[in-house]
Amino acid sequence: MARDRHQTEEQLDSETRDETREPPRYRVLLHNDDYTTMEFVVEILMYVFNKSPESAAKIMLNVHRTGIGVCGSYAHEIAETKVDTVHNLARESGYPLRCSMEQE
Repeated sequence: MARDRHQTEEQLDSETRDETREPPRYRVLLHNDDYTTMEFVVEILMYVFNKSPESAAKIMLNVHRTGIGVCGSYAHEIAETKVDTVHNLARESGYPLRCSMEQE
């Protein structure tokens, strides 16, 4: 009887582990415009996304050259908060910087 109970617990543990999935990730993207300064974009990348100065400059140049750049990959709520933070900081500074998120 104890053996049957042990097997049932193992089966439940196994089924539970199989059903657990990682939440979807979202890429946060910055979009190029003709008004936002490169310096401001680097500051945003360092402040909001915790990028090093070198990494921030690299992403900023990618945004400048290709029109879009990936800032990072996050859970939905975190990505949404980062997008809102970028928009708020840009508006407060008088820049039209656009930020978006897309599911990976």
